[in-house]
Amino acid sequence: MRGEIPGSASDGAGDFSERPDWDTYFIDIARAVARRGDCSRRQVGAVLVRPDRRIASTGYNGVPPGQDGCLSSPCRRVVQAAGGGPICPGYSDCRSVHAEANALLYASKDDCTGATLYITDDPCNGCLKLIRGAGVRRIVTPGIDIDYDPELEETL
Repeated sequence: MRGEIPGSASDGAGDFSERPDWDTYFIDIARAVARRGDCSRRQVGAVLVRPDRRIASTGYNGVPPGQDGCLSSPCRRVVQAAGGGPICPGYSDCRSVHAEANALLYASKDDCTGATLYITDDPCNGCLKLIRGAGVRRIVTPGIDIDYDPELEETL
């Protein structure tokens, strides 16, 4: 005999009036992905969604596979900040790969073309270039919604 799933419609606990729209749904998934980030300063998640609303890939900020992450072995940037020292204004002293870049790395070109990238934070200029170069059509964060034609010639 199969048990009931808590919150399922059959136990009366489900509230389907709160069904999220697609953007909210995918941003919520990006927030869950962000929790895997191994940076001690911030956690960012990204979800690449094809035009047919299927998830193509996910990514979070963290060091490349096989390396010790910042949570277990803090990077120079974190050590300097903890000691009150100056932090490099860019990210040249950071070992992590950004969430957006990781999501793009694990997707095919076909997955990226015309897709939407949901990110828990606004992308940096470097990631905007990667996103545009990959053919992503739309970027959604809690603060912005950019919809553009990647074939247009315009500066970021």
